[in-house]
This record gives sequence, structure tokens and C-alpha cells, in this order.
Amino acid sequence: MRGRHVSAMRLRGGGSMISIERENGLIVVGVFGELALADYERFEREVVAQLQTAGRMNLLVDLRDMVGYTVDVIWEDIKFTRSHSHDVGRIAVLTDAQWVAWSAWLSQLFVDADIRVFDDEASARAWLGAM
Repeated sequence: MRGRHVSAMRLRGGGSMISIERENGLIVVGVFGELALADYERFEREVVAQLQTAGRMNLLVDLRDMVGYTVDVIWEDIKFTRSHSHDVGRIAVLTDAQWVAWSAWLSQLFVDADIRVFDDEASARAWLGAM
């Protein structure tokens, strides 16, 4: 997602921004700054819309430019993840932050998805396309 034009829905609020786009059964999410509840709720709506139109999906989540998240996002993520624990096949997380990688590993305990952490987008996309 870095270095390329993203024609995506963007939501600004509280100094944060999220970009979301759909690509043939794949939802690509980029988080810039601090992830706030309004941003996360936008992500939830996109996932639900994708499930209604195309069913099970994969996620590519670029968190390389995320600086943190608000506390209410944690609770919302737990609720949303539990209610959609079988709806995602693979989740590729792009990050170079160790705490984000650890969080991704912890999240795998609550979902049926295969989650892997990558530091480059090409490898993540190759893994997601290998289904």
C-alpha cells in the first residue's frame, strides 16, 4: 500500500485515518496514525458488506504507519472477532513493530483464520494468493 495510489474510502477523525478497499475477495486495510473507534467501525461495516456479497474473505492489514489505538477499539475488536471468527480465511499483517506482531499472534487464539505477520507487501500478497 505504501508508494501506490489507493482509491479507497477514507475516514478522518481524531488525527487518524484508515483506508479500505476490496480486491476480489480480499479486503485491504491501511491504518495511519492512531486507530480510533470510528475507524474500526468503518472496517466492520466493510467486512459485513463483503460477507453479504461474496462470503468468506482474506484480509491484508497494513499497520506499518499505525502509532497506536484507542482503548475502546480493543473491546470492539474482541466483540467483532468473536462474532466473525469463522468468516476469514487468511489474515496477512504488515508491520515492523514487535508489539503489533505479538498482538497478531494473540488474536489467532480467537479466530479460525490463519494469521501471519510480514514486513513486505509482496510476500504478504503472495501468501494470501496461495490458497
